[in-house]
Amino acid sequence: MKGYVDKDLCVGCGMCTGACPEGFRMGDDGLAEGWQELPDSSIDDARQAAEDCPVGAITVK
Repeated sequence: MKGYVDKDLCVGCGMCTGACPEGFRMGDDGLAEGWQELPDSSIDDARQAAEDCPVGAITVK
């Protein structure tokens, strides 16, 4: 599984990087990005980040 960020929606708040640093990071453009396959231990954190994203920019699949 991997986290994906819709850059057209992302506002760069960084919430997802705090909630799941194993799956999300801030890119050079100041927006979040999914950057690697999620370890099994981080899938729930990534799903929670998707649920909590204030603009609904995150999907996990």
